[in-house]
Amino acid sequence: MPLDDAFYTPLGADRFHAGFSTTGPWFADAQHGGPPAALLVRALERCDDRPGTQLARVTVEVLGPIPAGEVEVRATVERPGRAIALLAAELTAGGRAVLRARAWRIAEGDTAAVATGAVPSPPPVDTAEERTGRPEGWLPGFLDAMEFRWVSGRLEEPGPGVAWVRQRIPLVAGEEPTAWQRLALVADNANGIGAALDIRHWLFVNTELTLHLHRVPAGEWIAVSANAVVGPGGLGTSTAVLFDTDGHVGRAAQQLIVRPRGPAAG
Repeated sequence: MPLDDAFYTPLGADRFHAGFSTTGPWFADAQHGGPPAALLVRALERCDDRPGTQLARVTVEVLGPIPAGEVEVRATVERPGRAIALLAAELTAGGRAVLRARAWRIAEGDTAAVATGAVPSPPPVDTAEERTGRPEGWLPGFLDAMEFRWVSGRLEEPGPGVAWVRQRIPLVAGEEPTAWQRLALVADNANGIGAALDIRHWLFVNTELTLHLHRVPAGEWIAVSANAVVGPGGLGTSTAVLFDTDGHVGRAAQQLIVRPRGPAAG
């Protein structure tokens, strides 16, 4: 099936149509978490926009399956402030809230002279391996709208992985996505890039995505160095270090619910 022109088509006001390219890889009729997370970031960036401020932390809570089709996004200021503000956003489908997000927006400052602690970057994107096609068990839609270049690991091989990723189509038709939107869309792939289990036999679905940034990202390519841990009681975590082509920008974390898919599990 051909790619959509964009993940979302504006329908007027705060409404959008989520196309086929938002779906997968778990369920054919549900969106991947990346596009709607980026759509919430778009709303947060536009909420009472203040020059000289930046988003610093975004947490997206997944309240249930996110259907393709018509969705609506709203954002508000929960805690106003010139130096620090708390924003909130919600995505609804069919009148039901399916995603909620909160973000801290912080005034810019000059700490260039004391900047420290950044993690060394992975090898550059032009040296990474491009692999086309979807592995067995990964449904079409979202993955076909993304470009992956692998430093280590791969989707079909459980274990830690490092990949440079960028989107092939715009987030919203007629718009150039911001670097923050690109990062949110890519970061939700950490669960797959660093998957500890085989998707053909196990569900390991994230219930949230938290992004902590120490620098505003730039450019199209985002590198994700991801690793997952599965505990003994049906829970797991996925954590990732995030980079743009200039270096380390932040970290991502996801809480996972882990369940067998069928009798072949394990």
